[in-house]
Amino acid sequence: MTTRTRLGVLLVAVLLLGAVAVDSVLHAADRAARRDRQQAGGPQVTSGRVALTSKGGSKQRPRLVFRNTAWGPHRDELASVAAADPSGPRTASGVRCLRFFAAAGTGSCLRAVNGPAGDGYQAVVLDAALRERRHYPLAGVPTRTRVSPSGRMVAWTVFVSGESYAGTHFSTRTSILDTRSGRLDDTLEKYRVVNNGRTYRSPDVNFWGVTFSDDGHFHASLATRGHTYLVHGDVAARTVTMLRRNVECPSLSPDGANLAFKKRVPGLPAEAPWRLYVLDLRSMRERPLAEQRSVDDQAVWLDDRTLAYALPGDFEADLWVVPADGSGTPRRLMTAALAPAVVG
Repeated sequence: MTTRTRLGVLLVAVLLLGAVAVDSVLHAADRAARRDRQQAGGPQVTSGRVALTSKGGSKQRPRLVFRNTAWGPHRDELASVAAADPSGPRTASGVRCLRFFAAAGTGSCLRAVNGPAGDGYQAVVLDAALRERRHYPLAGVPTRTRVSPSGRMVAWTVFVSGESYAGTHFSTRTSILDTRSGRLDDTLEKYRVVNNGRTYRSPDVNFWGVTFSDDGHFHASLATRGHTYLVHGDVAARTVTMLRRNVECPSLSPDGANLAFKKRVPGLPAEAPWRLYVLDLRSMRERPLAEQRSVDDQAVWLDDRTLAYALPGDFEADLWVVPADGSGTPRRLMTAALAPAVVG
Protein backbone atom coordinates (compact mmCIF):
# COMPACT_ATOMS: atom_id res chain seq x y z
CA MET A 1 0.00 0.00 0.00
CA THR A 2 1.43 3.35 -1.03
CA THR A 3 1.77 6.32 1.26
CA ARG A 4 -0.99 8.13 -0.63
CA THR A 5 -3.34 5.15 -0.22
CA ARG A 6 -2.59 4.90 3.51
CA LEU A 7 -3.31 8.62 3.91
CA GLY A 8 -6.59 8.20 2.07
CA VAL A 9 -7.66 5.31 4.31
CA LEU A 10 -6.67 7.32 7.38
CA LEU A 11 -8.66 10.31 6.19
CA VAL A 12 -11.75 8.16 5.60
CA ALA A 13 -11.38 6.61 9.07
CA VAL A 14 -11.09 10.04 10.70
CA LEU A 15 -14.18 11.24 8.84
CA LEU A 16 -16.14 8.14 9.90
CA LEU A 17 -15.12 8.49 13.54
CA GLY A 18 -16.07 12.14 13.44
CA ALA A 19 -19.48 11.29 12.00
CA VAL A 20 -20.03 8.68 14.73
CA ALA A 21 -19.04 11.20 17.43
CA VAL A 22 -21.37 13.85 16.02
CA ASP A 23 -24.19 11.31 15.78
CA SER A 24 -23.63 10.25 19.42
CA VAL A 25 -23.69 13.86 20.58
CA LEU A 26 -26.88 14.55 18.64
CA HIS A 27 -28.54 11.43 20.05
CA ALA A 28 -27.51 12.36 23.60
CA ALA A 29 -28.85 15.86 23.10
CA ASP A 30 -32.09 14.44 21.71
CA ARG A 31 -32.47 12.12 24.71
CA ALA A 32 -31.85 15.01 27.09
CA ALA A 33 -34.36 17.13 25.21
CA ARG A 34 -36.98 14.36 25.41
CA ARG A 35 -36.29 13.95 29.12
CA ASP A 36 -36.59 17.68 29.68
CA ARG A 37 -39.85 17.77 27.73
CA GLN A 38 -41.16 14.83 29.75
CA GLN A 39 -40.29 16.57 33.01
CA ALA A 40 -41.48 19.98 31.88
CA GLY A 41 -44.06 21.28 34.27
CA GLY A 42 -43.04 18.72 36.90
CA PRO A 43 -42.47 19.74 40.52
CA GLN A 44 -39.17 21.10 41.81
CA VAL A 45 -37.58 18.52 44.11
CA THR A 46 -34.41 18.95 46.17
CA SER A 47 -32.76 16.94 48.95
CA GLY A 48 -33.21 18.03 52.55
CA ARG A 49 -34.49 17.19 56.02
CA VAL A 50 -37.97 15.68 56.27
CA ALA A 51 -39.54 15.08 59.69
CA LEU A 52 -42.87 13.73 60.90
CA THR A 53 -43.12 16.22 63.77
CA SER A 54 -42.00 19.80 64.30
CA LYS A 55 -38.45 20.23 65.60
CA GLY A 56 -38.20 20.58 69.36
CA GLY A 57 -41.96 20.37 69.71
CA SER A 58 -42.37 23.91 68.43
CA LYS A 59 -45.50 24.93 66.58
CA GLN A 60 -45.26 24.91 62.82
CA ARG A 61 -47.68 25.04 59.95
CA PRO A 62 -48.88 21.64 58.73
CA ARG A 63 -46.96 19.89 55.99
CA LEU A 64 -47.75 16.99 53.71
CA VAL A 65 -45.37 14.04 53.56
CA PHE A 66 -45.97 11.70 50.62
CA ARG A 67 -44.37 9.45 48.04
CA ASN A 68 -42.89 11.57 45.26
CA THR A 69 -43.45 9.93 41.84
CA ALA A 70 -41.87 12.64 39.65
CA TRP A 71 -39.15 11.32 37.32
CA GLY A 72 -35.63 12.02 38.48
CA PRO A 73 -33.16 11.07 41.21
CA HIS A 74 -35.78 11.50 43.97
CA ARG A 75 -38.48 9.29 42.47
CA ASP A 76 -40.29 7.14 45.09
CA GLU A 77 -38.68 9.04 47.97
CA LEU A 78 -40.76 10.43 50.81
CA ALA A 79 -41.02 14.15 50.20
CA SER A 80 -42.44 17.08 52.13
CA VAL A 81 -44.27 20.21 51.04
CA ALA A 82 -46.16 22.95 52.86
CA ALA A 83 -49.83 22.00 53.14
CA ALA A 84 -50.74 25.61 52.35
CA ASP A 85 -48.69 25.47 49.11
CA PRO A 86 -48.91 21.87 47.84
CA SER A 87 -47.68 22.80 44.36
CA GLY A 88 -44.56 24.47 45.79
CA PRO A 89 -40.99 23.13 46.03
CA ARG A 90 -40.59 19.66 47.51
CA THR A 91 -37.99 18.46 49.97
CA ALA A 92 -36.96 14.84 49.36
CA SER A 93 -35.80 12.67 52.24
CA GLY A 94 -33.81 9.90 50.55
CA VAL A 95 -36.16 7.31 52.14
CA ARG A 96 -38.02 5.27 49.51
CA CYS A 97 -41.47 3.77 50.10
CA LEU A 98 -44.16 2.23 47.92
CA ARG A 99 -46.89 2.92 50.48
CA PHE A 100 -46.73 5.31 53.43
CA PHE A 101 -48.69 6.82 56.28
CA ALA A 102 -47.82 8.64 59.49
CA ALA A 103 -49.36 9.94 62.71
CA ALA A 104 -47.96 11.43 65.93
CA GLY A 105 -44.35 11.01 64.83
CA THR A 106 -44.62 7.36 63.74
CA GLY A 107 -44.31 6.44 60.09
CA SER A 108 -45.21 3.23 58.29
CA CYS A 109 -43.21 2.61 55.11
CA LEU A 110 -43.89 -0.40 52.88
CA ARG A 111 -40.85 -0.78 50.65
CA ALA A 112 -39.23 -3.02 48.08
CA VAL A 113 -35.94 -4.69 49.04
CA ASN A 114 -33.25 -6.31 46.93
CA GLY A 115 -30.66 -8.69 48.29
CA PRO A 116 -28.57 -11.80 47.66
CA ALA A 117 -31.45 -14.01 48.80
CA GLY A 118 -33.80 -12.42 46.27
CA ASP A 119 -36.20 -9.52 45.97
CA GLY A 120 -39.10 -8.87 48.31
CA TYR A 121 -40.92 -6.33 50.46
CA GLN A 122 -40.73 -5.05 54.02
CA ALA A 123 -42.89 -3.09 56.42
CA VAL A 124 -40.66 -0.53 58.14
CA VAL A 125 -41.62 1.45 61.24
CA LEU A 126 -40.02 4.91 61.12
CA ASP A 127 -39.44 7.42 63.89
CA ALA A 128 -40.10 11.15 63.56
CA ALA A 129 -36.76 11.68 61.78
CA LEU A 130 -37.53 8.85 59.31
CA ARG A 131 -35.00 6.55 60.96
CA GLU A 132 -35.83 2.85 60.93
CA ARG A 133 -37.01 1.48 64.28
CA ARG A 134 -37.77 -2.05 63.12
CA HIS A 135 -38.80 -3.91 60.01
CA TYR A 136 -40.83 -6.98 59.10
CA PRO A 137 -40.89 -9.17 55.97
CA LEU A 138 -44.05 -8.97 53.88
CA ALA A 139 -45.75 -11.93 52.24
CA GLY A 140 -46.82 -10.03 49.13
CA VAL A 141 -47.14 -6.76 47.25
CA PRO A 142 -47.81 -3.71 49.48
CA THR A 143 -51.17 -2.02 49.02
CA ARG A 144 -52.45 -0.25 52.20
CA THR A 145 -51.05 1.04 55.50
CA ARG A 146 -52.29 3.15 58.41
CA VAL A 147 -51.09 4.39 61.82
CA SER A 148 -53.32 5.01 64.86
CA PRO A 149 -53.80 8.65 65.95
CA SER A 150 -51.40 8.17 68.90
CA GLY A 151 -48.71 6.63 66.69
CA ARG A 152 -48.69 3.40 68.70
CA MET A 153 -50.48 0.99 66.35
CA VAL A 154 -49.54 0.28 62.73
CA ALA A 155 -51.47 -1.78 60.17
CA TRP A 156 -50.60 -2.89 56.66
CA THR A 157 -52.15 -4.95 53.87
CA VAL A 158 -50.45 -6.86 51.04
CA PHE A 159 -51.70 -8.80 48.03
CA VAL A 160 -50.72 -12.43 48.53
CA SER A 161 -52.17 -13.27 45.12
CA GLY A 162 -53.68 -10.95 42.54
CA GLU A 163 -52.90 -7.25 42.32
CA SER A 164 -56.30 -5.56 42.04
CA TYR A 165 -59.41 -5.17 44.17
CA ALA A 166 -61.55 -4.76 41.04
CA GLY A 167 -61.94 -8.50 40.43
CA THR A 168 -62.95 -11.31 42.73
CA HIS A 169 -59.83 -13.48 42.43
CA PHE A 170 -57.40 -11.98 44.90
CA SER A 171 -56.09 -12.77 48.35
CA THR A 172 -54.82 -10.29 50.92
CA ARG A 173 -53.10 -10.43 54.28
CA THR A 174 -53.58 -7.66 56.84
CA SER A 175 -51.37 -7.31 59.92
CA ILE A 176 -51.54 -5.10 63.02
CA LEU A 177 -48.46 -4.17 65.06
CA ASP A 178 -48.31 -2.71 68.56
CA THR A 179 -45.09 -0.68 68.39
CA ARG A 180 -44.97 -0.30 72.18
CA SER A 181 -45.21 -3.97 73.15
CA GLY A 182 -43.86 -5.38 69.89
CA ARG A 183 -46.86 -7.70 69.50
CA LEU A 184 -47.62 -8.48 65.87
CA ASP A 185 -50.93 -9.96 64.76
CA ASP A 186 -49.63 -11.23 61.43
CA THR A 187 -53.09 -11.77 59.93
CA LEU A 188 -56.57 -10.60 60.87
CA GLU A 189 -57.83 -13.95 59.66
CA LYS A 190 -56.96 -15.25 63.14
CA TYR A 191 -59.54 -12.90 64.68
CA ARG A 192 -63.04 -14.18 65.42
CA VAL A 193 -65.58 -12.82 62.94
CA VAL A 194 -69.01 -11.95 64.40
CA ASN A 195 -72.14 -11.54 62.29
CA ASN A 196 -75.51 -10.85 63.92
CA GLY A 197 -74.12 -11.96 67.28
CA ARG A 198 -72.82 -15.30 66.01
CA THR A 199 -69.40 -16.51 64.97
CA TYR A 200 -69.01 -16.44 61.20
CA ARG A 201 -66.71 -18.93 59.47
CA SER A 202 -65.73 -19.17 55.82
CA PRO A 203 -62.45 -20.21 54.17
CA ASP A 204 -62.55 -17.27 51.72
CA VAL A 205 -62.43 -14.40 54.26
CA ASN A 206 -60.11 -11.51 53.26
CA PHE A 207 -59.33 -8.28 55.14
CA TRP A 208 -57.83 -5.00 53.97
CA GLY A 209 -57.90 -1.24 54.51
CA VAL A 210 -57.58 -0.81 58.30
CA THR A 211 -58.37 2.64 59.73
CA PHE A 212 -57.86 3.19 63.47
CA SER A 213 -60.24 5.01 65.80
CA ASP A 214 -57.84 4.54 68.75
CA ASP A 215 -55.15 2.11 69.87
CA GLY A 216 -57.67 -0.64 70.61
CA HIS A 217 -60.26 -0.29 67.87
CA PHE A 218 -60.42 -0.02 64.11
CA HIS A 219 -62.58 -0.38 61.02
CA ALA A 220 -61.61 -2.42 57.96
CA SER A 221 -63.00 -4.16 54.88
CA LEU A 222 -63.91 -7.84 54.88
CA ALA A 223 -64.69 -9.83 51.73
CA THR A 224 -66.47 -13.17 51.71
CA ARG A 225 -68.73 -15.10 49.30
CA GLY A 226 -68.73 -12.36 46.68
CA HIS A 227 -69.58 -9.46 49.01
CA THR A 228 -67.61 -6.84 50.94
CA TYR A 229 -68.45 -5.58 54.42
CA LEU A 230 -67.45 -2.84 56.81
CA VAL A 231 -66.22 -4.42 60.04
CA HIS A 232 -65.37 -2.99 63.45
CA GLY A 233 -62.36 -4.54 65.16
CA ASP A 234 -61.35 -4.95 68.80
CA VAL A 235 -57.62 -5.60 69.20
CA ALA A 236 -57.76 -6.83 72.82
CA ALA A 237 -60.71 -9.16 72.19
CA ARG A 238 -59.30 -10.20 68.79
CA THR A 239 -62.72 -9.90 67.18
CA VAL A 240 -64.19 -8.18 64.14
CA THR A 241 -67.91 -7.50 63.83
CA MET A 242 -69.63 -7.21 60.46
CA LEU A 243 -71.59 -3.94 60.22
CA ARG A 244 -72.58 -3.01 56.68
CA ARG A 245 -72.36 -4.37 53.14
CA ASN A 246 -70.57 -2.80 50.16
CA VAL A 247 -67.92 -0.78 52.00
CA GLU A 248 -64.25 -0.90 50.93
CA CYS A 249 -61.09 0.89 52.09
CA PRO A 250 -62.70 2.83 54.98
CA SER A 251 -61.02 5.98 56.31
CA LEU A 252 -62.11 7.54 59.59
CA SER A 253 -62.28 11.34 59.88
CA PRO A 254 -60.10 13.04 62.54
CA ASP A 255 -63.16 13.81 64.69
CA GLY A 256 -64.39 10.22 64.40
CA ALA A 257 -67.79 11.27 63.08
CA ASN A 258 -67.53 10.18 59.45
CA LEU A 259 -66.12 7.29 57.47
CA ALA A 260 -65.02 7.75 53.85
CA PHE A 261 -65.06 4.66 51.65
CA LYS A 262 -65.28 3.42 48.10
CA LYS A 263 -68.51 1.74 47.03
CA ARG A 264 -69.21 -0.55 44.10
CA VAL A 265 -71.97 1.04 42.02
CA PRO A 266 -74.07 -1.16 39.71
CA GLY A 267 -73.71 -0.36 36.02
CA LEU A 268 -70.09 0.82 36.18
CA PRO A 269 -67.34 -1.06 34.29
CA ALA A 270 -65.93 -4.13 36.04
CA GLU A 271 -62.41 -2.66 35.96
CA ALA A 272 -63.55 0.71 37.40
CA PRO A 273 -66.52 -0.05 39.64
CA TRP A 274 -66.17 2.41 42.53
CA ARG A 275 -67.44 5.80 43.65
CA LEU A 276 -66.37 7.68 46.77
CA TYR A 277 -68.92 7.94 49.59
CA VAL A 278 -68.98 9.17 53.19
CA LEU A 279 -70.89 7.39 55.96
CA ASP A 280 -72.20 9.46 58.89
CA LEU A 281 -71.53 7.14 61.84
CA ARG A 282 -74.20 8.79 64.00
CA SER A 283 -77.11 8.45 61.57
CA MET A 284 -75.56 5.63 59.46
CA ARG A 285 -76.61 7.54 56.36
CA GLU A 286 -74.24 7.61 53.40
CA ARG A 287 -73.73 10.33 50.83
CA PRO A 288 -71.96 10.25 47.47
CA LEU A 289 -69.12 12.70 46.88
CA ALA A 290 -68.68 14.95 43.85
CA GLU A 291 -65.89 12.82 42.35
CA GLN A 292 -67.42 10.88 39.44
CA ARG A 293 -64.32 8.91 38.46
CA SER A 294 -63.56 5.47 39.86
CA VAL A 295 -61.15 5.78 42.80
CA ASP A 296 -59.12 2.72 43.78
CA ASP A 297 -57.52 4.21 46.87
CA GLN A 298 -57.97 4.50 50.62
CA ALA A 299 -58.80 8.19 50.89
CA VAL A 300 -56.99 10.39 53.43
CA TRP A 301 -58.69 13.09 55.49
CA LEU A 302 -56.66 16.31 55.28
CA ASP A 303 -59.04 17.75 57.88
CA ASP A 304 -62.64 17.05 58.95
CA ARG A 305 -63.97 18.58 55.72
CA THR A 306 -61.59 17.52 52.93
CA LEU A 307 -60.59 14.17 51.44
CA ALA A 308 -57.50 13.45 49.36
CA TYR A 309 -57.06 10.46 47.05
CA ALA A 310 -54.86 9.30 44.17
CA LEU A 311 -55.83 8.97 40.51
CA PRO A 312 -53.62 7.97 37.56
CA GLY A 313 -51.52 10.85 36.18
CA ASP A 314 -48.65 11.60 33.80
CA PHE A 315 -46.12 10.71 36.54
CA GLU A 316 -47.92 7.53 37.72
CA ALA A 317 -50.34 9.27 40.12
CA ASP A 318 -51.74 12.67 41.07
CA LEU A 319 -53.45 13.65 44.31
CA TRP A 320 -56.94 15.10 44.13
CA VAL A 321 -59.21 16.57 46.81
CA VAL A 322 -62.98 16.83 47.18
CA PRO A 323 -65.27 18.20 49.95
CA ALA A 324 -66.51 15.51 52.32
CA ASP A 325 -70.06 16.85 52.49
CA GLY A 326 -70.87 15.98 48.88
CA SER A 327 -70.68 19.55 47.60
CA GLY A 328 -68.21 21.27 45.27
CA THR A 329 -66.09 19.73 42.54
CA PRO A 330 -62.86 17.72 42.63
CA ARG A 331 -59.59 19.58 42.08
CA ARG A 332 -56.03 18.45 41.62
CA LEU A 333 -53.95 19.00 44.76
CA MET A 334 -50.55 17.77 43.54
CA THR A 335 -49.06 16.13 40.49
CA ALA A 336 -46.70 13.14 40.77
CA ALA A 337 -47.66 12.21 44.32
CA LEU A 338 -49.51 9.58 46.33
CA ALA A 339 -49.88 8.17 49.87
CA PRO A 340 -50.05 11.51 51.73
CA ALA A 341 -50.04 12.16 55.47
CA VAL A 342 -50.56 15.46 57.29
CA VAL A 343 -47.78 16.19 59.80
CA GLY A 344 -46.68 19.08 61.99
